[in-house]
Amino acid sequence: MSAEAIAALPSIATAVQETTPNAFSGAAATGGAAGVPGFGDLVTQGLNHVNQQLMVSQTDLQQLSVGNVQNLHQIMIRLEESRMSFQLMMQVRSRLLEAYQDVMKMQL
Repeated sequence: MSAEAIAALPSIATAVQETTPNAFSGAAATGGAAGVPGFGDLVTQGLNHVNQQLMVSQTDLQQLSVGNVQNLHQIMIRLEESRMSFQLMMQVRSRLLEAYQDVMKMQL
């Protein structure tokens, strides 16, 4: 996990604590008037971050394949970071899908 992802954790916790009981209203879902990013915004930012890491890793692999490498250790570290970020994203997706399915199974 990168330092930026770790630094974002307190802001995510603050955003969760500041949500109102009516968390499914339009204002809370889009960030509301308080300027707190909504859940959709956080997911979009996370996906963009993972995509950026994967693109950098792909570029690093292309540079490695042609032999244009300055620091092999840094490339391997970035590859591992992108792999772990992707795995984390897939775990979050699985948990969200399970939660959605549980909600859909509830009776009114």
